[in-house]
Amino acid sequence: MEHFQTATDVLFILLGAIMVLAMHSGFAFLEVGTVRKKNQVNALVKIITDFAASTIAYFFIGYAVAYGSGFFQAAPALTAASGYELVKFFFLLTFAAAIPAIISGGIAERARFYPQLAATFIIVALIYPLFEGMAWNGNFGLQAWLASTFGAGFHDFAGSVVVHAVGGWLALGAVLMLGSRHGRYGKDGRATAAHPPSSIPFLALGAWILTVGWFGFNVMSAQKAGDISGLVAANSLMAMVGGILVALIVGKNDPGFVHNGPLAGLVAVCAGSDIMHPLGALVTGGVAGGLFVWAFTQAQNRWKIDDVLGVWPLHGLCGVWGALAAGIFGLEALGGMGGVSFLSQLVGTLIGVSIALLGGLLVYGVLKATIGIRLTQEQEYRGADLSIHKIASESVID
Repeated sequence: MEHFQTATDVLFILLGAIMVLAMHSGFAFLEVGTVRKKNQVNALVKIITDFAASTIAYFFIGYAVAYGSGFFQAAPALTAASGYELVKFFFLLTFAAAIPAIISGGIAERARFYPQLAATFIIVALIYPLFEGMAWNGNFGLQAWLASTFGAGFHDFAGSVVVHAVGGWLALGAVLMLGSRHGRYGKDGRATAAHPPSSIPFLALGAWILTVGWFGFNVMSAQKAGDISGLVAANSLMAMVGGILVALIVGKNDPGFVHNGPLAGLVAVCAGSDIMHPLGALVTGGVAGGLFVWAFTQAQNRWKIDDVLGVWPLHGLCGVWGALAAGIFGLEALGGMGGVSFLSQLVGTLIGVSIALLGGLLVYGVLKATIGIRLTQEQEYRGADLSIHKIASESVID
């Protein structure tokens, strides 16, 4: 019976890993549909190669940084408990690999290929696992200190901050180091070229794949079949719907905003999906949908942050909101499960954001100063597809 339970847990978390792995195709198609046509191939190649680089970085370094253990043992030792630790690594790897997938959307259309792969390796090996270990493994005594100081630790069930905010704020550092696309803003600072999405169907496909896979991302964060909670699934659903409807209204029917609405809601609900009431999740997702539309518009048009897919508003800001929302709607007084402190949520979020932003500025700043991180103006004009991969997304046959 014990072996059956162990095998069930392995299958449970393996299915979660597969669902989150599938989400990476969603990242790819979301970027393909958003960037200009001359950069579509580059989007596809970046996502799959970033995943490969992330796997190597996390297997050899990152997992040990976060959890203090690795896999340099003989195969018989690794198959203990039906190989549960191996599939747990696979599951957590898919989260780690989401970081460069998030960054990819922010730096699209003008970033050099191999320097970005180098940045991916460094981030997944060292920077992401640093905060991952603090939040999910109690490293450096952070959780114990928060619990003793504010009465509860930092609660981030599925990664509103650990994954999404960290990815979004790393991306902000990268975007700032990279600079805006040529011609995006005029000498007076005004946006002069809108660069609309190249394919709404591909954008929508990417959003749908991400949305469906997110139920593995959130629900399977329980990591064991016996700990599964239908509350997580219901809250994910309600936050998704709230994000869609508010983004529809605030975004004035814009299909790009509408299809990013569910993603904003799901980013925000990750942290508290296991402790909120579904009505709290609906509000959390709705606020995130509106926050994304407002922040994306402000960042592009007023703050001159050329974040192509809006990954800082979507993951960075909505992730921050999600962690704070867990500290509000997770309270018993608002129908939640309790066991959460708003001040712990605030402090934990600030620590995660600080590590990510400073890490992004440092990694991309060093790469910029040493080997360079962006294409030449001519290469950018030709497009990353021809400049890097020597092929266009569609071949023209005479």
